Amino acid sequence: MAAGKKTNWSGTAALIAASSIIFFPLYLTVVIALKSRDQLGESILSWPNPIVWENFSKAIEITNYWGAFFNSFLITTGAVILTVFTNSFVAYAIARNMKKRSFQSLYYYFISAMFIPFPIIMLPIVKLTSQLGISNQVGLVILYTVYGLAFNVFLYVGYIASLPEELEEAARVDGCGPWQTFWKIIFPLLRPINATVAIFTVLWTWNDFMLPLVILAEPEMATLPLKQFALQGQFNTDYTLAFASYLLAMLPLLLVYIVAQRWIISGVTRGAVKG
Repeated sequence: MAAGKKTNWSGTAALIAASSIIFFPLYLTVVIALKSRDQLGESILSWPNPIVWENFSKAIEITNYWGAFFNSFLITTGAVILTVFTNSFVAYAIARNMKKRSFQSLYYYFISAMFIPFPIIMLPIVKLTSQLGISNQVGLVILYTVYGLAFNVFLYVGYIASLPEELEEAARVDGCGPWQTFWKIIFPLLRPINATVAIFTVLWTWNDFMLPLVILAEPEMATLPLKQFALQGQFNTDYTLAFASYLLAMLPLLLVYIVAQRWIISGVTRGAVKG
């Protein structure tokens, strides 16, 4: 330890406490997923002996894991692609015209949508999607794109405002229109915030239970959260299989986050600063 520097014990204690809050539920999930039903009667904190790896294969079979995984992957991928391309362009139009009252009003209109609880609009949305014939994966992708617009516009506008407008002026001098300017000049500069929005969309879409529950009309369209719900009965729940399925559903998200975490910090930091 360098001379003259004191250990920040309060900060260290806070860091340990925060780490424990995150680690303890994860540890319980892993332990329960590796136990047999008989071992659950023992101490819940004890490590399983023997380890029951069969829980994962049974969970895969009962939940039709690969079919549900494909549905979740299809919906999440579609939502991420459509969200990034459409939300960024909407935010760009607002960010570069914030001096106009109409665009200011539009910006605050989108922001206000973040404070509307989903149950208030749930029944009208279910009826509308049914009438339009989009009670399927396509309808879910559209809904995730629209519902994410409010928060994503908030992030994008702050980030785009930090980009120098001289870049666009130079593009206009070279003969580029607004569409070419955005896709050739601005969009490549949005990589950090695009990654941030993409990660938030992945986490929300992959883990969401309510929208697929009320929108999807056919059982074969079910996503992973819906299939996992089948493991929870009214009078009995097989916790070992349920927690094994939770781990199986969590692993893809963990890999995505590990790969893209550096973009999240960069995107949120720059998105909070307006130039």
